[in-house]
Amino acid sequence: MSPQLYEFHLPLSPEELLKSGGVNQYVVQEVLSIRHLPSHLKAFQAAFRAQGPLAMLEHFDTIYSILHHFRSIDPGLKEDTLEFLIKVVSRHTQELPAILDDATLSGSDRSAHLNALKMNCYALICLLESFETMASQKSLMDLALGGKGRKARAKATHGFDWEEERQPILQLLTQLLQLDIRHLWSHSVIEEEFVSLVTGCCYRLLENPTISHQKNRSTREAITHLLGVALTRYNHMLSATVKIIQMLQHFEHLASVLVAAVSLWATDYGMKSIVGEIVREIGQKCPQELSRDPSGAKGFAAFLTELAERVPATLMSSVCILLDHLDGENYMMRNAVLAAMAEMVLQVLNGDQLEAAARDTRDQFLDTLQAHGHDVSSFVRSRVLQLFTRIVQQKALPLTRFQAVVALAVGRLADKSVLVCKNAIQLLASFLANNPFSCKLSDTDLAGPLQKETQKLQEMRAQRRAAAASAVLDPGEEWEAMLPELKATLQQLLKLPQEGEGMPEEVAETETAEEVEGRIRRLLAKASYKQAIILTQEAIGHFQESEPFCHMDPEESEKTAFLNLLGTIFKGPAAPTQEKNPQGAAGNLGPGETGYKDKPSVSEPEKCRENDELVKQEMLVQYLQDAYSFSLKITEAIGIISKMMYEHTTTVVQEVIEFFVMVFQFGVPQALFGVRRMLPLIWSKEPGVREAVLNAYRQLYLKPKGDSARAKAQTLIHNLSLLLVDASVGTIQCLEEILCEFVQKDELKPAVTQVLWERATKKVPCSALERCSSVMLLGMMARGKPEIVGSNLDTLVSIGLDEKLPQDYRLAQQVCRAIANISDRRKPSLGKRHPPFRLPQEHCLFERLQETVTKGVVCPDPLWIPFKEAAVTLIYQLAEGPEVICARMLQGCAKQALEKLGEKSTPQEATKDTPVLPTFLLMNLLSLAGDVALQQLVHLEQAVSGELCRRRVLREEQEHKTKEPKEKNPSSEATMEEEMGLVGATADDTEAELIRGICELELLDEKSSLPIVRSNLMIATGDLAIRFPNLVDPWTPHLYARLRDPAQQVRKTAGLVMTHLILKDMVKVKGQVSEMAVLLIDPAPQIAALAKNFFNELSHKGNAIYNLLPDIISRLSAREGGVEEEPFHTIMKQLLCYITKDKQTESLVEKLCQRFRTAQTERQYRDLAYCVSQLPLTERGLRKMLENFDCFGDKLSDESIFSAFLSAVGKLRRGAKPEGKAVIDEFEQKLRACHTRGLDAIEELEIGQAGSQRAPSARKQPAVSRHRRLASAASHSDFVTPEPRRTTRWHPDTQWQVSRKKLRIVFSSDESSEEEPLAEMTEDETPKKTTPIRRRASAHRHRS
Repeated sequence: MSPQLYEFHLPLSPEELLKSGGVNQYVVQEVLSIRHLPSHLKAFQAAFRAQGPLAMLEHFDTIYSILHHFRSIDPGLKEDTLEFLIKVVSRHTQELPAILDDATLSGSDRSAHLNALKMNCYALICLLESFETMASQKSLMDLALGGKGRKARAKATHGFDWEEERQPILQLLTQLLQLDIRHLWSHSVIEEEFVSLVTGCCYRLLENPTISHQKNRSTREAITHLLGVALTRYNHMLSATVKIIQMLQHFEHLASVLVAAVSLWATDYGMKSIVGEIVREIGQKCPQELSRDPSGAKGFAAFLTELAERVPATLMSSVCILLDHLDGENYMMRNAVLAAMAEMVLQVLNGDQLEAAARDTRDQFLDTLQAHGHDVSSFVRSRVLQLFTRIVQQKALPLTRFQAVVALAVGRLADKSVLVCKNAIQLLASFLANNPFSCKLSDTDLAGPLQKETQKLQEMRAQRRAAAASAVLDPGEEWEAMLPELKATLQQLLKLPQEGEGMPEEVAETETAEEVEGRIRRLLAKASYKQAIILTQEAIGHFQESEPFCHMDPEESEKTAFLNLLGTIFKGPAAPTQEKNPQGAAGNLGPGETGYKDKPSVSEPEKCRENDELVKQEMLVQYLQDAYSFSLKITEAIGIISKMMYEHTTTVVQEVIEFFVMVFQFGVPQALFGVRRMLPLIWSKEPGVREAVLNAYRQLYLKPKGDSARAKAQTLIHNLSLLLVDASVGTIQCLEEILCEFVQKDELKPAVTQVLWERATKKVPCSALERCSSVMLLGMMARGKPEIVGSNLDTLVSIGLDEKLPQDYRLAQQVCRAIANISDRRKPSLGKRHPPFRLPQEHCLFERLQETVTKGVVCPDPLWIPFKEAAVTLIYQLAEGPEVICARMLQGCAKQALEKLGEKSTPQEATKDTPVLPTFLLMNLLSLAGDVALQQLVHLEQAVSGELCRRRVLREEQEHKTKEPKEKNPSSEATMEEEMGLVGATADDTEAELIRGICELELLDEKSSLPIVRSNLMIATGDLAIRFPNLVDPWTPHLYARLRDPAQQVRKTAGLVMTHLILKDMVKVKGQVSEMAVLLIDPAPQIAALAKNFFNELSHKGNAIYNLLPDIISRLSAREGGVEEEPFHTIMKQLLCYITKDKQTESLVEKLCQRFRTAQTERQYRDLAYCVSQLPLTERGLRKMLENFDCFGDKLSDESIFSAFLSAVGKLRRGAKPEGKAVIDEFEQKLRACHTRGLDAIEELEIGQAGSQRAPSARKQPAVSRHRRLASAASHSDFVTPEPRRTTRWHPDTQWQVSRKKLRIVFSSDESSEEEPLAEMTEDETPKKTTPIRRRASAHRHRS
């Protein structure tokens, strides 16, 4: 067929070109074989050189054959074909402008160029898609085979990189479409198939998952520009919109790519309407459908969010279409719409110069954001807080909304979602950092100025009201003001009376004199003087005998009489007549001659100035009021956030720490409490939390303000000293750990150490407390670098242990603690070969300690006891033979006590035969003896035992080296014992027996019923439990009993000891751990925080809390030894939050439901129901409840129990899938039926359901499985409830007595697994008294 006689139709599939579809339609004549393809391609290339692009008309079959065999042909041939086709299309693109401008172009030539254009584009695009398909398959193979295969295939491609070849092809097609090629078609209407051919390849390229990678950026831009040309020149809007919607639904990686494209089209190509079209399509999507299509919703949400960031102004006109999605079930769409609103507030509706309409739109967007701060989805609530954080950070939130949004953030701190709490803290921190009020937000500092300025404003308003009241003119003054103008008007009317004729002011026939007088008065007040004069003239003639028109004095001139009459009417009859000669008064224009007393008047500029001052004062008061309210909210937030510092979520704890750093920097007084409270977190096992604490103290204390290094050091020391004020021992230890870390990393400047020594030695003036705190800080730093104290030991001894009296025992105590830090307090390990650091007994330190302690024993100073304890501890840590020094100390103290005993200070004591010793002296002596005994025990357990082991190891090593090789016999018993470590074990046992004997025979034992002694005995017993766990185990209940001690100090000590023992597995965790749970509601906040921290740590030990929960619930809800209902709720709410695994939840749901059978009181029913409502219920958990419905169904008549189960169902419904809602509806229906009519209603409900459905319902399956489960469980479970007693029930209506044969109910045990050990009730823990179980009565009812 001649090229000029056929027409090339673009096919939907390549196979269509092999079929004859119509008259003059081009058909491929022959598909060439692979071996003939190279020669035919060369022939095509020769023809192209001769004929140009029209050569394709005769050689299309060659290209078609290459495409047909693309998978099988040689890669070199593929690449040559691609390179050649690019040349063909490029040549055609260059020649087309001249061809299109040729007015003499014949129809046949136009048809030839059109066919060649379509053939060239079709061939190039098909080849492009073939290469893209091959590249996609290779990338998948690379992922499967790894790097080696990828490298091998890279070499096989001979340097051909397809990713670099795509961009030139797309740019070439873009150049082609930019030509006015529509003239090649008849009627200049380009066919839709050609546009779809070009744009279709773009969309197929976008489907490649790697298109979003950075390396393919040039390809993405080329695709975007090509589609942009199609949109602007070829009416591609509708097709592009539909295709974008489809791709967003099916390809998650395309959201950001399409956003970039659409925003470019809207800005550079002027196609803003496509934004509206796409948004309209998304807005018309059914929210219910999107809830079932999460991938599509995710794509739409990401697209809208990023589009709002790029073109918010264009999107704002279409945002109303999306509002229906705010009420949809898919939270991602709600987040997207809210994010779009926030971007519009940030980028479009920001600033103070907004028009009224824009301001209203902004307020509506902010109202919507605030409303969704209470959304049912935690993800939406969290997103709202994030958006408000951005708005606050960019200062786009109007000041009028500050208080409302701050209140929202404070309220969200109590949210159950950890993510919401975290973002609420971040929002409050942003409010602090960007607040418009002050850099210092102390409510106490703001209250004073607010009160002062408010009082000043009230005074200014009072003065203004008084001035306004005095400025009101009385009628006489107003008359004087209007008199000059009135006189002129009257003069004019008297001279020209004809002007007044025909005026509308007339007296009606029905009007009275009083009514006309009122009309005249109103006309004068409105300055309508002409009408008032005319009306007065009419009234004089009409009411000649009526007041006041009858009092016209004939002796006066007409003008004077008229003015007197008008004055009388205006001022009223009670107004006194001011003068008899108003003419003279009127004629005199000088001030002060009108007969009235002048009153002071205020000038207009002064009035304006006073108004400005009042407005400024009102603004100042409003500013102070807003700042004060803001500081109160921050103070409220501090109290809530401080309780979140020990949450088990690391990210929340980190946010809390950062928040307190910022609050402290803003000078909020309560922030110091949070800064101290975070100190114990330095011991956290989470590296992130520990590092957050260190960073917080770096920001707060290591970056002080000051002009010099010395000034900065003084500020740093002052701030750290404030932390030591009234600090507990635990706080000091935590601060010591932090300072030790800083010292070891050389983060404390030398100037800090220098200033501390100067204050300690009184080289600079300072108070006694400042000197003491300096010594404490030096001791803390010595933990990191012992040479800080060790090199100045004598100086420190002279500071705190000098011979002057009276002795400063507080300073002496801190000196002892500082010196103690130069030694390692830990027990020596076997790996250490060097002897421990010790000082000789003759060292001046021990001489001064002995002398100071001995002299102070007779002093009634209460600070001597803690000093003495520190001194004895120091002696045992550093001295060689500490028992010798302490023995001499005890002898000296006892000697002084005996001397005091022999003294007779008063005549009354001299007459007594029995000697009397002062109480404080006896207390000091016994306390010293007790400290020496305790330290001797520690010394034997650690120092002596460790030293014996060290010496034995060294001796064995020496003997091992000196042994002859011939003495080594591998079969000997001694060698076997050495290999098995039995020699070392025997030696350890010998040393332990030696030390235990010394402890049992020589150490003192002390007993007392005083709280302080009970507290100390609790500590000692804890130590014994670690040393002798088997001996102390029978007394464990007594340890738990101290957790309910009436003394707060004992409870706190017991809590600390039990926490230590339980977490280190030194005490068996039994049901008595419920006593620790009771501490969660202790009135002392420190004890409650201690208990919460205990359970936080316990939750990290596998399934410990899960295993303990059944026993805890039983004990806390028991009649004896339990707690009240409200405290029970508080405790269980905390404990049940640690149950996060679905399997644990399902098992607990089943256990709790079954416990309804054995519960004995209504209170226990309510407690069990509350526990069920607090569990994170899942669909499987709900099925467990359905299976065990008979266990609690008869208890649902109680409103609180019913509400608890309904609450559990409500929480499950929020996040339930559509297929799971059927089970939820069935369960809720059974709950309501049982609540209103009892268990009898359940059978009616089930019968109704069975009648309405022929096939067994899916919702009926749980009931079937329930019976099967109960029947099969008896064979393998030891969790058995005793058989209930036979009971009878009297029917209230028919007087039938119903009796039932009770089934023996057997509870199945939990699914056991090695990862999750389960809690089981022992026989003595299982309640023996059972509750009758009401079953359906209709099947067993009979007459008595």
